[in-house]
Amino acid sequence: MTLEEKVGQLFVLFAYGPDAHKPDTRNTTLYGVPTPAEVVAKYKPGGWIYFNGRGNVESPTQLATYSNQLQTAAINTGLHVPMMIATDQEQGVVVRIGPPATQFGGNMAHGATRNTADARTAAAITGRELKAMGIRQDYAPVADVNVNALNPVIGVRSFSSDPQLVSDMTVAQVQGYQRDAGIMATAKHFPGHGDTRDDSHTALPTINHTLEQWNTIDAPPFKAAIKAGIDSIMTAHIVVPSLDPSGDPATLSKPILTGVLRQQLGFKGLIITDGLEMAAVRQQYGDAEVAVRAIEAGVDQLLLPPAPDVQFNAVLDAVRSGRISEQRINESLLRILLMKLKNGVLFTPFVDPAKVATTVGTPASLATAQTIVDKSVTLVKNNANVVPLNADPRKILVTGWGVSTTQALAASLTKRGATTTVAQTGAAPSDAAIADAVAKAQLNDVTVVITQKAWDTTVTDKLAKQQKLVKDLLATGKTVIVVAVRDPYDIAYFDAAPTYLATYGYAAVSMESLAKVIYGETKPTGKLPVDIPVAGQPDTALYPFGHGLTW
Repeated sequence: MTLEEKVGQLFVLFAYGPDAHKPDTRNTTLYGVPTPAEVVAKYKPGGWIYFNGRGNVESPTQLATYSNQLQTAAINTGLHVPMMIATDQEQGVVVRIGPPATQFGGNMAHGATRNTADARTAAAITGRELKAMGIRQDYAPVADVNVNALNPVIGVRSFSSDPQLVSDMTVAQVQGYQRDAGIMATAKHFPGHGDTRDDSHTALPTINHTLEQWNTIDAPPFKAAIKAGIDSIMTAHIVVPSLDPSGDPATLSKPILTGVLRQQLGFKGLIITDGLEMAAVRQQYGDAEVAVRAIEAGVDQLLLPPAPDVQFNAVLDAVRSGRISEQRINESLLRILLMKLKNGVLFTPFVDPAKVATTVGTPASLATAQTIVDKSVTLVKNNANVVPLNADPRKILVTGWGVSTTQALAASLTKRGATTTVAQTGAAPSDAAIADAVAKAQLNDVTVVITQKAWDTTVTDKLAKQQKLVKDLLATGKTVIVVAVRDPYDIAYFDAAPTYLATYGYAAVSMESLAKVIYGETKPTGKLPVDIPVAGQPDTALYPFGHGLTW
């Protein structure tokens, strides 16, 4: 391989659009060529990533066809090395491929069940579906331990605040993806993104854990994943002074990636950066320098370079100047090629689009997913014994956050004999939307109000209007059921609510599980996988880890 071909294998790129041969002006702006196939031909990248938000995803069958087109383009470059196609299918609140692909509740929903066998099954189903679409690497599971209730970027993407529970769940999902489905799992975000107030997409967070705290809280899930044979680990764009006092983010830190991850923890798989287009990693150095420093730190795969030409040439120049040895490039190249060999993509890169429908979103998988998610719903408060509702006909208002979520819940309640009205208010409700919901509540027997990060008055809901919506609904004196469909922490900000449930996810599968609990078809068996702290008192539990009511 030429030096250019070797360096290309270290890059994981994306392109806009759903077809490798369809031109898109955004590709021309980013890469200088209009079609995904031409991007592959130009850079000969070793990896590729799909995004629903960038026009890649139309259907599972289309994705299988797209994967085949991309692999054909990779092989036709003359290099004959297929790409490792990846995506972020964490399940729960981070999914790139929605229905008809099977949807699950996500990590914290698994944590609420304490059921590692189910977590493994979920990963196996997800992995097999991805593989059928030509995707051989999932950037999952999240192995961060969410010990900060005000964490804006992880939250329910974490299994728990308990390092042992996170470790057990992480291992289960590694086994599901790798052993059962035969695709690569990726534990993220090393060395641990669970205790931050900042979102690394927009700022550079600092984790001030001591070395002892890091070893006790953050390290165990990654150690467990490595012991379980994890194929890849994704870096975090976070500063951890106890591991590297330089101020560099972990993605660019040789002490953290080579010293801790490779040498201390003995990790031999692929190290991939989190997205290099994120603000946290771009603040300190220019894009060119970031790419070079990441490789110097010990990274094998450079994900989502925001300046591809600049960063590709910067790595080439660093090798030609002697700053990076070609031997160092060869080390990463060998890991990448060996992983493609292990994974099967090297010799069997293509999939059969005609077989997608028999693997993706099958009735059996959907039923299994529903059974798993049913176990996760957590009843936190039931002071007025409102739930379970009896089978009497009644009028129910479904209000609060989420167009598809409120509609899905309303559909599930209607199936059970309720006459439903929907008044979706968004994540930052206007006063008019609140007034409308309150007026509608007066005309209904029961109101179910959905909250989504109502605690977050920094980004999601700066004027705390979700909190106002709940309080105004409670003031009507009508029966109100409050449901947090993302982080379970919302109750701390309206603790007068007598009835409160947590679902940890807002897909239709989670709303069906919620309806089953509300109507008493299933008992709530979820237990809080985190403490819910008192508002403004992070060290005082309002509802402790393990809390959960039933009947």
